[in-house]
Amino acid sequence: MIYPDFIRRGDTVYVTAPSNGNADEIDFIRLDRAKAALRERGVETLETPDVRKSEKGRSSDAKQRADEFTEAWLSGAKAVFAAKGGDFLMEMLTFVPFGELCRRPKWFQGFSDNTSIGFILSTCYDIASLYGDNFNTFAMEEWHKSVIDNWRILSGETVTQYSFDKYQDEWVQSETGKEGYVLDTPVKWKCINESGGVSVAGRLTGGCLDVLLNLAGTKYDHVKEYVKRYRRDGILWFIESFSLGGADIERGLWQLGEAGWFENVKGFVFGRPAFFTPEYDTTYDEALMNQLGKYNVPIITGADIGHKPPQFTVVNGAYGIFSCMDGKGSLDMKFV
Repeated sequence: MIYPDFIRRGDTVYVTAPSNGNADEIDFIRLDRAKAALRERGVETLETPDVRKSEKGRSSDAKQRADEFTEAWLSGAKAVFAAKGGDFLMEMLTFVPFGELCRRPKWFQGFSDNTSIGFILSTCYDIASLYGDNFNTFAMEEWHKSVIDNWRILSGETVTQYSFDKYQDEWVQSETGKEGYVLDTPVKWKCINESGGVSVAGRLTGGCLDVLLNLAGTKYDHVKEYVKRYRRDGILWFIESFSLGGADIERGLWQLGEAGWFENVKGFVFGRPAFFTPEYDTTYDEALMNQLGKYNVPIITGADIGHKPPQFTVVNGAYGIFSCMDGKGSLDMKFV
């Protein structure tokens, strides 16, 4: 696995919009505040032309988004951040010259719809990427511990991330652009198929299930080769979902299993689903067990990953150790 150079004072980073862009005045305020926060830490931020545009769920057409992403990547910037999530990033993948870009590895960070880019970098090209907050999260006036840990990881520090006491259950509209999270619901990790404490290790791989299902079976699906390459470590899947209901999740996990994605699996860690709808009187945990119980590996749910903040920064491709006990959890990562 290739780990790009970490960010240092005096470096420059880029923010681009491979999916949707910033759409309104509060978005622009948050973007500017995020850039100012990095400047205070000695890092300048450049932005591609369509970061402040949004039309029908896209920052621009697919080719333009790919060109801007490529521009950011081929620059001297140390890292590329996604401005936003969305629904249509997959359109731009066709126009991205991944083979050329991967000769100049650097960090990419984003989540949700940005799963595609990070997952392709890690599973196809063995370049580690960061599954974590999109760029505007750096705008909050007082950085949450999760954001501090994110920056420490980007700066090359060894960080143990611990589960938080509470999370934000509902989406909250920013009014000033500098607010932090509205933490209103207790965090509770659990292993749904083993009692007591559990610790599971393996090569960290995953992202948003909604997006992973779009990649399966395409020319960007090299997961069978990837899980074979890292079979000595085994694969530790981290997964979260946005809008999938219970039946969607069951069908999706069955599909990925039949496609060979879960060979050499060591465990599964699931973040809090954003908009889960139970179906057929089946709970979320039951849906997971129905499709993943046969692998006889730990299945952890409620983890601080994904759309209901705060979230861990998970390095796709790193060797990770997730631990869970008494409703709490942690993640250690080794860049080996």
